[in-house]
Amino acid sequence: MKLFIAGLSTETNSFSPLPTGMLSFAEGSIHHGDATQDVQHYWTGPLFIWRERAEALEWEVVESLSAHAQPAGLTVKSVYEGFRDEIVADLKATGGADVILLALHGAMMADGYDDCEGDLIAHLRAIAPDAVIGGLLDPHCFLTEQMIDKADLLIAFKEYPHVDVPERAEDMFRLARDAAEGRIKPVMADYDCRMILAMPTPQGAMRGYVDDMMAREGKDGVLSLSLAHSFPWGDHPRVGARALAICDGDAEQAQAEAQRLGKALFALRHDLWIDNPEIDAALDMALAEPSGPVVLGDVSDNAGGGAPADATFLLRRILERGITSVATGLFYDPGAVRICREAGEGATLPLRIGGKHGPMSGDPLDLTVTVRKCASDLIQHFGKLPAPVGNAVWVECNGVDIVLNDIRGQTFHPEAFTQLGIDLSQRKIVCVKSSNHYKAGFDPIATRVIPVATPGAITPDYANIPYTRRGRDYWPAQVDPFA
Repeated sequence: MKLFIAGLSTETNSFSPLPTGMLSFAEGSIHHGDATQDVQHYWTGPLFIWRERAEALEWEVVESLSAHAQPAGLTVKSVYEGFRDEIVADLKATGGADVILLALHGAMMADGYDDCEGDLIAHLRAIAPDAVIGGLLDPHCFLTEQMIDKADLLIAFKEYPHVDVPERAEDMFRLARDAAEGRIKPVMADYDCRMILAMPTPQGAMRGYVDDMMAREGKDGVLSLSLAHSFPWGDHPRVGARALAICDGDAEQAQAEAQRLGKALFALRHDLWIDNPEIDAALDMALAEPSGPVVLGDVSDNAGGGAPADATFLLRRILERGITSVATGLFYDPGAVRICREAGEGATLPLRIGGKHGPMSGDPLDLTVTVRKCASDLIQHFGKLPAPVGNAVWVECNGVDIVLNDIRGQTFHPEAFTQLGIDLSQRKIVCVKSSNHYKAGFDPIATRVIPVATPGAITPDYANIPYTRRGRDYWPAQVDPFA
């Protein structure tokens, strides 16, 4: 057997002012066929697993491009086409493959391409018509007709936060192997749940939903079940939650399973709704807690959703109210990081922080800060896998500790603060720029976690996102979207 592996991913926020070009991918991760020879991280983890499993079976492994960027706006057309064509050329050069496994996202759009993943899969299918093609997806994906038609297997991570990437990569290899060896014949079907909202899985109604989904897999011909939560800030015809079922040779069963899964989700919609307090209410709630740290999620400035990660709305209000014993980050501000590194630890200086990417970032803050710590080449962990932080500095202003860094990314883990020397157990409030992924790392240390409805690029007002390419036939925009 010959296995061909590759990865190409970013999550496209149609409303973000930040283009996704070659510099964004270079800052994230680009490997031309040698990702598994480098240090493993979040984006490349599946490729390591697939290579290891294939080599244990004495399969031939051909590794192509692995390129990944933080979410932002549309990918530059030439950049996407160049990456796609490199993967296609590598498959042609090796004479095709028996199995093709791709580490994707599912919500990547480029100038001129609504469906980058479907386009890539279609190009590979044209070269290898008989190959088993599998795409590993982020649940915040768009399940397009082309993706479902041209692939044999599509599997989304089940958890949000996405701490189950290794497990889903294992599922993908196992099913692709069984299909290639003729033990199963996967067929896929999806169902439009007509819902758009955030659906964290660690507790509540979604915890039971995911547990039930996993318990159903592997029984009575059901090979795999996925829920595509979808990415709300992608203006796409297929935006919205979709249930996906893969069954063994039975298309009608797959459709019935997808419909069952989708209707079960719709029945939970009111239980899944989260009312996030606005800034002052959230701060009042945090201050009322008898002890800390209380973790506040700056949900609308999440780089993982395409936001700039330099919004100042929450920090400005903390300073205006004179609140102290606060740690906040990660602020993406390469210029401020450079100035602080030049000044050195212990320096006190005027510094303009944040507000550099337009109205959704708020106004810059002109502060007098003291540089407490500078560090280089830092990482933080998301689940079991590392993610880059880059160069980072800790500055302090009036009892507020601010962490700035020069690689745009959300705050996953307390080590984003602690490796700089900030003791979070001694802070009353910790503010993190993330929508939900932060909970995996911060829940264990927090006395309370409060997602805050801050202004920004991805405000959680799902009923009023200004789509131009999907109608308002979804909940909560409509009370009964199936009417």
